Amino acid sequence: MSPTVLLTNDDGPPNVHESPYVLGLYLHLTRVLGWNVHVVLPSTQKSWIGKAYQIKEITRGNYFYPKEDGKGETSPKSRPLKDGELAEWILLDGTPATCANVALHNIFHEKIDLVISGPNLGRNTSSAFALSSGTIGAAMSSSLSRIRSIALSYGTVVHPTPTTYFEPAHDLACRIIQHLWNNWGEDECGLRTGEVDLYSINIPLVEGILGEEGLKICWTRMWRNSYGRLFKNVSNVDLDSITPETTSMPKNEGGEVGDLLFKWSPEMRGLITPIPSMLPFGSDGWAIHNGWVSVTPLRASFGEPHIHDNIDPDSVVWKFKL
Repeated sequence: MSPTVLLTNDDGPPNVHESPYVLGLYLHLTRVLGWNVHVVLPSTQKSWIGKAYQIKEITRGNYFYPKEDGKGETSPKSRPLKDGELAEWILLDGTPATCANVALHNIFHEKIDLVISGPNLGRNTSSAFALSSGTIGAAMSSSLSRIRSIALSYGTVVHPTPTTYFEPAHDLACRIIQHLWNNWGEDECGLRTGEVDLYSINIPLVEGILGEEGLKICWTRMWRNSYGRLFKNVSNVDLDSITPETTSMPKNEGGEVGDLLFKWSPEMRGLITPIPSMLPFGSDGWAIHNGWVSVTPLRASFGEPHIHDNIDPDSVVWKFKL
């Protein structure tokens, strides 16, 4: 039986630069798989926001009517489709996790079987990316509502990414998603009666995706890594002139950091091009380094070291000596 799907993301509505994949995946899910898909997206780009919710702001929305080219009209009220319009989507002025929760509990209550978050513009391999990802955040939020959830990311390897890679990526993504839906994994600690909470899929957009054999698909675990500086000081500099390529840190004559003005400018080299020997065999980072697809089962919880496994219950109680 085909699922009713909620499609969301963290890149926002179709945009050639910031959100180039969501419309293509929607068309494959509806036209190739024949699935019923509802779409609720952030109204603007919301990357690197994790599983944040809006708790003080009023989350406002509009209806959006995309056409084949991704462009479309917005309307504060639902209306019939016009010629050339594909469907009625919803755009919310909220985070990805906010969009997912509102969609599940307010807009399509008890109508959704599967949440697909993505496809993200860029990889979400490794804990450093995953813990910051709005894509995974929306899937995590949905799994906490006891809904099967998948986070889908397309790893950018070639700059600019050839558009010829897009359709094969959507086709491969749909085949993986369909397989997971029909063969959902088990986890005795899962939120849904022993099922895996959610999956993270990473598809590298590389030339091999065009070949007859396609890309190798691997079950993986998440690479535990870290990152360093994510912001730079921009004091005494025209903020409008700052670009991601600017790397110098303005300082006063004494060498100390100047005014307390900081701009997002992450150092990503170690995350994007890590030393191969640092990549654990079987991890998502290892897979994408080899140009392979990674499929990682996840739990909607903080991971815990197995330090209390098979231990006498009395030994886990703290006993301070006064």
